[in-house]
Amino acid sequence: MSDKSPAPSAGLRRDMDILEILAGHGDDRDADGFGVSWIAERLGREKSQISRALRSLELEGMVERDPLTRRYRLGWRLFALAARTQHARLVRVAAPYLRRLTAAFDEDAYLCVLRGNQVLTLLSVPSSRAYHRVWEGVSVPVIMAAAGRSLLAEWDEERVRALLRTVLPSGLDSAVASEDDWLADLAHVCSAGYAVSDVELDDSAAGVSAPVRDHRGLITAAISVSVTRAAAPERLHEMGAVVAEAARELSAALGFHARPVAGTWSSPA
Repeated sequence: MSDKSPAPSAGLRRDMDILEILAGHGDDRDADGFGVSWIAERLGREKSQISRALRSLELEGMVERDPLTRRYRLGWRLFALAARTQHARLVRVAAPYLRRLTAAFDEDAYLCVLRGNQVLTLLSVPSSRAYHRVWEGVSVPVIMAAAGRSLLAEWDEERVRALLRTVLPSGLDSAVASEDDWLADLAHVCSAGYAVSDVELDDSAAGVSAPVRDHRGLITAAISVSVTRAAAPERLHEMGAVVAEAARELSAALGFHARPVAGTWSSPA
């Protein structure tokens, strides 16, 4: 049996060269796309060959052409695949941290991301309670989700106020409807690393959440724990410190490197 690796497809290699060119270098000018002639010149290939390859890639959604400038950019399918891959890794890495939180508190734990003004649950780990709502794959308004405050923690004040004014229910008499309360909660996330908030969904009395950062240090997700049993404020803040430490450990597992912070994370493995 031969140990030689299979030879790469020449057509696939040529298509990959085009996609790498379209990926650019992350500069703002790359967003405008590139013309057929420029791509052909960069790759040292015939313009007609590049044009045919781009048309095939466009049919598959791998590239798209601006109808006005006729320049090409990376297409929707590549970005969809990248997003699915990112979420798959996030869920895989986060799962053991959520299981530890559920074991520590016997409460449901969730992994959430922000999509526009909605919070999407990617993963939930149930407690020992007999009844559970299924939240995975479900989106809810950011103001109604415990994870919302952690996901918006580093937004500037005007951006937060603008978002809240578009989604706040009129006449809602609760902490959810107060812009100032929201901003105070976001400041608490930045200083303490977690948020304790009223939850308007399910049968939870409160929710505790903390932001998760990616390798760039950007908030990419949040983990939260629903609190269904009555708990004193002191207990909720104790839980918040534990959730924040779990979020820091998860962030480190995703490649974020920060100065160590003394935490209280001592739940079962």
